[in-house]
Amino acid sequence: MNAIDLLIQDHKLVKKLLEELSATTERAVKKRAELLQRIEQELQIHTALEEEILYPAIKEAGGKEEAKMYYEAKEEHRTVDSLVIPDLLGTDTGTVEFAGRVKVMKELLEHHIEEEEGELFPTAKKLLGKDMLEQLGQTMETQKKLLKGEQRAA
Repeated sequence: MNAIDLLIQDHKLVKKLLEELSATTERAVKKRAELLQRIEQELQIHTALEEEILYPAIKEAGGKEEAKMYYEAKEEHRTVDSLVIPDLLGTDTGTVEFAGRVKVMKELLEHHIEEEEGELFPTAKKLLGKDMLEQLGQTMETQKKLLKGEQRAA
């Protein structure tokens, strides 16, 4: 599987999980906590794959514009990983406040996904080509298995 297809598959899964989480009510305390944990795990792995494998390849192959895309995408990841998720994890899942924070996270992630799929991925296809994307995809699949294994062991 090439790198772009693998990441788009991840995006679909995260969007599905976000929809499920958004559809819950204050009574679904346990389900909300489980979905949030699953989203956090998926995002950690996805972010690692992008930041360690795809983004550097794009930055290296590109110019100033690609470097800007690289830093913007990394900053969006940092916002979700360092601010939004920790806030959500510290919020009582049985509250309206939790629902509000989920909505904001969903909007941030949907915006990020749209930018990646609309700008970053097409740029990657042009810059890197089919063979390189296949190679990166294989590296990502291997890394993804390793990271999932580490999460289970933790």
